[in-house]
Order: sequence, then structure tokens, then C-alpha cells
Amino acid sequence: MSAADSPPKLYEAQAPVFPRRVGGRFRTLKWWIMAVTLGIYYLTPWIRWDRGPNLPDQAVLVDLAHRRFFFFWIEIWPHEFYFVAGLLIMAGLGLFLFTSALGRVWCGYSCPQTVWTDLFILVERRVEGDRNARLRLWNAKWSARKARLRAAKWALWLLIAAATGGAWVFYFADAPTLARALAAGQAPFVAYASVLLLTATTFVFGGFLREQVCIYMCPWPRIQAAMMDEDTLTVGYRGWRGEPRGKHRKAAAAAGLGDCIDCMACVNVCPMGIDIRDGQQLECITCALCIDACDDVMSRIGKPRGLIDYLALSDEPRERAGGAPRPAWRHALRPRTILCTALWAGVGLALLVALFIRSDVSLAVSPVRSPVYVTLADGAIRNAYEVRLRNQDGAARSFVFTLEGARDLQLSLEGTRNPAVIVPADETFRQRLYLTAAPGSAAAAAGRTGVRLWITAQGGDARAHADTVFTGKDQ
Repeated sequence: MSAADSPPKLYEAQAPVFPRRVGGRFRTLKWWIMAVTLGIYYLTPWIRWDRGPNLPDQAVLVDLAHRRFFFFWIEIWPHEFYFVAGLLIMAGLGLFLFTSALGRVWCGYSCPQTVWTDLFILVERRVEGDRNARLRLWNAKWSARKARLRAAKWALWLLIAAATGGAWVFYFADAPTLARALAAGQAPFVAYASVLLLTATTFVFGGFLREQVCIYMCPWPRIQAAMMDEDTLTVGYRGWRGEPRGKHRKAAAAAGLGDCIDCMACVNVCPMGIDIRDGQQLECITCALCIDACDDVMSRIGKPRGLIDYLALSDEPRERAGGAPRPAWRHALRPRTILCTALWAGVGLALLVALFIRSDVSLAVSPVRSPVYVTLADGAIRNAYEVRLRNQDGAARSFVFTLEGARDLQLSLEGTRNPAVIVPADETFRQRLYLTAAPGSAAAAAGRTGVRLWITAQGGDARAHADTVFTGKDQ
């Protein structure tokens, strides 16, 4: 079969991307964001926070064994999962807000894939050299030098990947204790499996797949179009100023050319390997490195900066006519972004209010329905209930049961004559409780009588209640 008769290729082979080193305000901003985010990720599990003798002292801990989430002074219980749901909603609304205002700014600066890819590229550049040196090494035949450089680079990548996987598991157990267990080979299998899986994915995604993850694996490039409009400030090329492009070698020929000298600096620094001058593209993560590269070239040739810049499509007619673009705040403050901001702030305010008004004690009552009631020897009617008390305080407390709503009902606890129980610190306590109606009383004869059960902490003002029903003979 000839080449002309062969079927067309459905997939193009991956072309390696070797971005050139660049300096500038956006590159500096990315370095700072990388340092801060990686510092938070790697160091947070080692921060200590004193909560008392009965609680873990790790500042941020997802305690799966006891079904708790600790975040400094905040403790989230399973029944308070709405806090986590609210934070996820805020994260989604925040992503929509920033995308509407500044395009894929999350992807370009703070996405874990971007941060670790930048770190891996930094290591690659330190070991193999800048763009031209890496290109030559890529195209060179295998030799002792190439093998040595590749082995050194991969070893450093593997160390970073292992530190990444190791840091993740420290969020789910006491970090110093788990670190010693991992080193001694005594940690649970799930810990080693998690470290191995995260090490492998970090090594592969940050070292080899890189832009392929953003283009093919991440769904956000397909969703972002719904969040952006003509007023979104995103990285773009002022073609009306740069075209027609040329080298500007002769003054006479340069008179008819735009400001772009076709130096390819914007392409050479792009971690996605695209040409921003071709317009908005799915692959662009708006990292703004092309802005730094182009501004540097414009400064050196005496042209105004901003040929590539954060710009809005709605400003194009104004700029083509020689006017200045509208201020950035005019683009940011528009109905879509104002609505997203209001929703985001509303959810955050609701979570804060719920956090500060929540009680550190709660009560749940479940009637035992097998049987519905028991007739005692003296003719009294007794109902049984399963009671769960949550003591979310750092110290053990004694709670007293009281009854409201039915004067002819007697309250008793299984196993004790005392209407009080001691609940350990930061635990859920289960207790069987009985309500008994005397023979001939209204509650015994009635079908269903509503009652309210209270618990009160002795020596404190913590109270909680739960409503239930007492079932009599006429049910």
C-alpha cells in the first residue's frame, strides 16, 4: 500500500516541548506561588496544634479511624459534612469567578499539575541546560553523557514525586508517628500503596505527560468557554498592532510592518508549545510567560510593551481606532462576576455563621419499635429509646437527662438509677433510655404523646434537645 492510499492518522504523536527560560513579573509571580503552595503542601502536616490531652495535636488531620477532620481550632464531625460540601461549593464558585474575570488563571498559576510541572522543568533545566541544550540532547544518540544526565534528572524527579506521595499520607495520620513507621517498614499496607501510587502519578504526569494532561485528561479546557465572554481579561496577541510581522532588518522594508518581529520568543517559552499569535486556543493555560518574553523583546527593540498582554476582546475595536483599552476593573465588574462574587460570599458567610453558632453537644433519639411498647406487671406502659450523645468538647462531661411535654412520664436509664451519664471527651456515647407511663395515666391511654428530651451539662450551660413520641395502648 502506497503512502497516498494509507488511512489518515487519527492521533498525532506527542512532540516534546522544551520551554526556554524567561524572566519577568509573571514568571516571578509564578515562582512565588510555587514556593508558597509547595511549602503549604509539604509542611502543613508537621504543624502542631494543642487541643488538650484527649485530642490529636496535628494542626490539619483527616482522622478516618475516628471519622473526624481537624483544621487548627476547628473540628468537623461526620454529621457536619455540610461544612466540607460548602467549601467545595465555594471552590467551584471561585473557579467560575476567576475564569470569568481572568480566564484560566487557576490553570496557569495554581493548578497542581502546573506547579509540579514547573518544578520538574526547573530540575530538567538545571541538569540538562536551557532549551537549545535540551533540544540537542533529545536529538542526540544515546551515549554515556546522555544516559548520565537522564538518570540524574529522573532520580531527582523521583525524589520529588516520593516526597509528594509521602506528604499526602501524612494528612491522614500523625505525621511523625507515620514517618517512623514508614521508615521501619511497619506502616499499614494502604499507606505504602498510597505513597507508591501518588509517586508514580506525580513522576509520570509532571515529567512525561505534562501538557498532555492539560489537553486530553483535564475537562476544564472544554468547560472554560462557558465561563468566558468578550469582557474576560485573558492572555492574547494584539494582531492589529503586530501584523504584518517581519524581521525589521531594513528601515525601508520595516515601514510597512507591524511591531512583531517574528522572533518566536513567545512560542519558545510556552510550556504548552503553542503560538499565542494564532488566537485563543484550547491548549493555552494563560500562564503569561509569553507576555514576559514579548515585553523583553519589545523593550530591546524600542517598541511599546504589551504586544502580548492580558486583554479583552471587547476592547479590540477601540484599540484598532487608536483608543486606550478600558480599565481592568470595568471588565471585572460586570453582572456575571458580581453574581459569582455574591454567591461565593453568601456561601462563605453562611458557613461562618454555622461554625460560630454550632453547639459542642448534640443529641439524637431513636424509639425502639420491636416491640412498640411493653406492658409491665403493674400495668404501666414502657417505651424504650436508643440515645446518642455527642460530646464535642475536649474534656469528659456529665450530662443530666430531663423530660419536657408529659408530666405523667417517668424517665430512667438502663443500668443506673442516676439520670446522668458521663460522656468521654470528643466521643459519641450510646445509652438505652426508658419512658414509663403509670397505669391509667393519660399518656398510657393515648395513642401518641409528643415529648422533648433535654440533656444539660453539669456545671455548664451546654444544652441540647431532641423530640420524640411516647406510644400508649391506643396506638
